[in-house]
Formats: sequence, C-alpha cells, structure tokens
Amino acid sequence: MTKSGTSESDKQVVLEPGERPTLKTIARLSGLAVPTVSRALSDAPDIGKDTKERVREIAKQIGYRPNRAGVRLRTGRTNVISVVMSTEHDAMNNTGQLIAAITSALRGTPYHVIITPYFADEDPMVPIRYIVETGSADGLILNQTEPDDPRVRYLMEHKFPFVAHGRTELAEPHAYFDYDNTAFGSLAVDALVARGRSRIAILAPPQTQMYAIHMVAGARAAAEAHGVTVSVLEGATSHSSVADVEAAMRAVYGKADRPDGLIAPSIGGCVTMVSTFEQMGLVLERDFDMAAKEALSFLRRFRPGILVLEENADEAGGYLARAVMDRISHPETSPMQKLVYPDANAWKVAPEHAAPRAKTQN
Repeated sequence: MTKSGTSESDKQVVLEPGERPTLKTIARLSGLAVPTVSRALSDAPDIGKDTKERVREIAKQIGYRPNRAGVRLRTGRTNVISVVMSTEHDAMNNTGQLIAAITSALRGTPYHVIITPYFADEDPMVPIRYIVETGSADGLILNQTEPDDPRVRYLMEHKFPFVAHGRTELAEPHAYFDYDNTAFGSLAVDALVARGRSRIAILAPPQTQMYAIHMVAGARAAAEAHGVTVSVLEGATSHSSVADVEAAMRAVYGKADRPDGLIAPSIGGCVTMVSTFEQMGLVLERDFDMAAKEALSFLRRFRPGILVLEENADEAGGYLARAVMDRISHPETSPMQKLVYPDANAWKVAPEHAAPRAKTQN
C-alpha cells in the first residue's frame, strides 16, 4: 500500500497499489456514499461544512481530480469558467492581476479558468458565440462593456451565466462589478484644480466603452463646476500604443492652450504622458500635474508627485468569480451587482508633494 498523507485525525490516507484516485476512493477512505462525496465536492447546500472539509482534505491528499468528460456526462457541466479578454491592453494594466484574483477566488471550488482571447481586428462576438454554442464553459466573465452591448444581449437571450466587469445601459439587469469612473473623472479634475491647474487633458479609453463615457462625463461636469476646461486627448486612447500616445502628447505640446493638468486611467498611459512632456523640457509639479489610477503600486515610485487613486483588482476579481458562480448555481435569483466608489481622500502622494500650489505660468 502507498501512503499519500495523513488526515486531520492523524489517520493514514492510503491508496491501493496502482489505484487511481476516484470518487469511489474518497468514499472508501471517508466511509461515505459516493453520491454524498460527489455533492460535498460540488459544495451542495445540504451537505454539512465538516463533511465538505473532510472530503476535500482526503481529495487533496490523494491527488483527486474530477474527470471533466465524466462530469459533463453526468451533470451537463464542464466545471470551466471562461474569462474573455481583449489582447489590445498594454502589459502594465491590471489584466494579469485581475485574472490572478479570479483564479484565487475559484480555488477550492470545482471550477477551473480558461482565458479566451480576442483580437482588436476580430468581432468580439466570435468567442462569445463559440462558448455558448459549444458549451465549452459553464459561465463566462467579460469586460470592456458598451452601452448597448451585443455580447450582453446575446448572453441574456440565451440565458447563459455571465458577469460583466462594467455596466451597460440595457434595461434588463445583469450581473456586474464596476469601478465608478464618473467619480474618478470628477475627483481627478478636483485634485488638479486644487493644484492650480485650469487646462486639463484626459487620455480616455475608447469612447464606445461605458467606462470611458462615465470617466469623461465626470471630468467635464467637474470642470464646468470649477470654471476650467477639460478636453479628450486626440489621436490616442488609453488602449493605444506608446508611440501613438507620445505622438498625441507632442501634438498638444506646441499649442497656446497646452494642457497643464493631465488625467490617465492606466499606469502605461500615465507613464507615457509624463515622460513625453519631460522629454519636451517640462517639469512635473511645476509646468504640469498628473492624476491617474492604478491597480499596482507603481506610479509613486516612478514620480512621487503624481496624484494616484487605487483601483482594487483583487476585489474586482474576487467579486466577478463569486458572481459568475452565483449565476451558474442560482440563475433564477437577482444577479449580483456591485459599484465601487473611489475615496476622495485616498489620493496617494508623498507628503512633501501633498500641499496645493498656485499655478505656475507656462
């Protein structure tokens, strides 16, 4: 007999020579019936917590992995959740951290994550239709939502479990997690005005997407309230290449109304905007100021004077994972929805850079 480990009661958990870990193995070692073991591993509500923990501990010790083909044959499920992501994001955004948070939240559940990419020149409906038509996942997570998002409408029409990282303007409610980008845009303008800035430019996401619409609307409303100007940087978005953002920044450098306040919704965009102006001879905190948001603690290390709000990718990923599991298990209940508001007092900046300053004439 081959020893595989010990249980919480210090009894040996063992396999017969050549035995492959199955539900029957766990049933034999736990003294439970096979259906009970199966339901415990599926987190069935009628199975007690202690029983679930006991079964999962044995499964972990003997290296049990469910046979996906068998699971699908018995239950019609794949135990797969697909995260559908565009490939156009730069390497320094929060995509990697978001995926890590989703997979971490699914740890210990029957579900596994697959990443389904789509390219900028591809119809974003292609991967959605493929997943639904082939039944290759039990649910999916999508982002970059649009006001009248055809992916969301399609998924709701087909009653396929999903959650969106972002809202839409569709009448029928759907599961989502969103960061309040309207508030971010407004707070960014407030912070720049407090530093004496009056000509503000925002590197916006593509204007077809909901979070871009929200961000620009918030910035413009705050600018009107303060009596300052805000414009969307032309020729580039927060999804553009470094070269395109640099070109857009160089184009506004020579204008008489050159921006003295900048807003970026991502690390990569912020770094490119600041470094381009610096290459042109401008000095951060003297000639211009920068407000941005990030999911990684990086920007203060790049330039301590940048005003930074945090967007918590761990919170987003964890909620998205729980929400899609909820849609799979409870399709008849109201979808989970959460909107996170940035803290107006949470601008991260080194203390010596925190005090408001009078505007320097350029």
